[in-house]
Amino acid sequence: MLVELAIGDAYGGSFEHAYPNFVAEHNTLAGYVPHPGQLGVPAGRYTDDTQMTIAIAELLVSGRRWTPLLLAEQFVLAYHRDPHDGYAPRFHQLLSEVRDGEELLRRLQPQSDKSGAAMRAGPIGVLPTVDDVLYHAKLQATITHDTPAGIAAAQAAALAVHYCHHRLGPLTEVARWIDGILPEDVGHGGWARPWSGRIGPQGWMSVRAALTVLAGGGGLARMLHTCVAFTGDVDTAATIALAAASRSPEVAQDLPPVLWRDLENGEFGRDYLMGLDGQLLHI
Repeated sequence: MLVELAIGDAYGGSFEHAYPNFVAEHNTLAGYVPHPGQLGVPAGRYTDDTQMTIAIAELLVSGRRWTPLLLAEQFVLAYHRDPHDGYAPRFHQLLSEVRDGEELLRRLQPQSDKSGAAMRAGPIGVLPTVDDVLYHAKLQATITHDTPAGIAAAQAAALAVHYCHHRLGPLTEVARWIDGILPEDVGHGGWARPWSGRIGPQGWMSVRAALTVLAGGGGLARMLHTCVAFTGDVDTAATIALAAASRSPEVAQDLPPVLWRDLENGEFGRDYLMGLDGQLLHI
């Protein structure tokens, strides 16, 4: 799961908020391309979506009881040991300045409804029960996105993985299943409502786009291409969709080998993700 979502993030990151004509020309899955507005960032490098997902996955496999302070400490650790781009500018600056979780919690103003809590929630879906998923997804969301919409988006993203990982039904029904668990409308219009057009900054937008792609079926390659073709915040949609789809027996695991080969592979790159994945999927 972690490698697939990182591929979605790294590939999608090349197209995040890029002009539609750039997306149409280069969204071929033939390899990673440099983002037209971030030419200093190497192609194949993942973004904050994957880095914060790693933080969540490491906490899950550690077996420690989650607290706000522990989560904040983990977010600070993950950033400082291997700084990455992609964070919202203010949060990026804050992470760069703080040295521990206590300082992060003291200085944060977590009233965001954007996608940061949803993009990192995928690994929570492997937990054994829906209640476990809802609790942990909400707790981690409150650190940075303590709003009804921010929390709901994180819970929905984690539930998508839970549904696929535990094989709770056909992929076409995942969004309707989530609607039955999270019925409150916090602006998203219903998780099963098909998404179309550019993906905006709110977390529910990326999640609904990802759920639309999941319901469309096919293989991981089709799903990645479709997420990016929406334009807008496509790396987050791709991260959420591929995290869930990689755990579904219905989905062909057909990402092009070049995307596996050229995904960044430093200390916390592809090989590290594969090892962490093995631990995560056996908790």
